[in-house]
Amino acid sequence: MNAALRRDRLREGGFTLVELVCCTFLLTIMAGIALPVAHTMQRRARELELRQDLREMRRAIDAYHFTIKAVPTAQENATAEGWPEELEILVEGLDLGLAKEVKVKFLRRIPRDPMTGEAEWGKRSTKQDADDDSWDGVNVFDVFSLAEGKGLDGTEYKTW
Repeated sequence: MNAALRRDRLREGGFTLVELVCCTFLLTIMAGIALPVAHTMQRRARELELRQDLREMRRAIDAYHFTIKAVPTAQENATAEGWPEELEILVEGLDLGLAKEVKVKFLRRIPRDPMTGEAEWGKRSTKQDADDDSWDGVNVFDVFSLAEGKGLDGTEYKTW
């Protein structure tokens, strides 16, 4: 009877060293696979935010230009071509030149570039080529990211 009790106790024992090593090995492999996937997902989310911010600012620039062309009294407060002189004008607002002081704002704030972490953007004017990286200060016709590097699709961020 004593021998039978001892055998039962041995069967109730914990995990063996081999089982623990196998489980640790499998968990390490799974963590090694999950980390790069999480990094790629985080990068993809920042790239999506960059595309949305660029789209929002470009729409605001176009809305400013359309407003200048559509409202004759607003043309007195604008450049000759009707594009904003700076991005800040989109936030501060455009005086429509009406009897009441009415300002139209096109952006709540200048968005932060998710790739650089700064609210600084590259700008192009109507006088510049699409591949110019330095701004000539005439007006703001287009914006681009100042981030170095390429996106997951292989294109440079500044060409987006």
